[in-house]
Amino acid sequence: MIAEDVKAVLDEYSAKINTPEFIDSDPVKFVHKYRLLQDIEVVGIVSAINAWGRRDMILRDIDRILDLMGKSPYDFVMSGDLNALSGNQALHRTFNISDLGYVCRGLRKAYSIYHSMEEYFTGKNMFEGIKSFRTEIISANDESGRRSAKHLSNPDANSACKRLHLFLRWMVRNDGIVDLGIWKKISPSELFIPLDVHVGRVSRSLGLITRKQNDRKTVEELTAILRKFNPDDPIVYDFGLFGAGMFSL
Repeated sequence: MIAEDVKAVLDEYSAKINTPEFIDSDPVKFVHKYRLLQDIEVVGIVSAINAWGRRDMILRDIDRILDLMGKSPYDFVMSGDLNALSGNQALHRTFNISDLGYVCRGLRKAYSIYHSMEEYFTGKNMFEGIKSFRTEIISANDESGRRSAKHLSNPDANSACKRLHLFLRWMVRNDGIVDLGIWKKISPSELFIPLDVHVGRVSRSLGLITRKQNDRKTVEELTAILRKFNPDDPIVYDFGLFGAGMFSL
């Protein structure tokens, strides 16, 4: 397919998927339930970290995790007994209750420094922002929690960082439909595509990329192409690639 045809396909499917009706079937639904900025951020991180696997299991398990965190997940992070979050009780696939404690301790430290997580990403390439944020979370924990760090993808290891780019999409994109766009210091044009196996497969089927690896380099290459289609909002095509795979490829 020539570039103009691919863009037309992606525009069509983006419009079909990026609708209010999509929200209730996606992990983004959890961030829509809160109004306080910090609640939205905490729920966004917890939901995005666990956004892998079967969709019905993702939604079920995130719901259970948020039940543990009570009415205000931010208050839970800042005032809860995080030492009680220990052991091997599975919460979602390989994410267990100790991993939740690890993330929450990191978030507590982050909020002791900044009012919003947005500050870790402002003025940086988003991969560098992820690195900065990840380093802060790790620094709040001792060596006994080293296993938990795997739930925060490492850009320096050439990771695609799919789940954290998904979190950023929720926080930054601001078209008033699915994504919340509550962060105002970062432009949607700065975002990178949340690349997983599905998005990679569809992108190759459309001739957008040829690399076989779903890694950071492929994220950068694919996003550069999507920016040519829509310089101001390239990651709207996350919806288009999802829709193209669901309906036609």
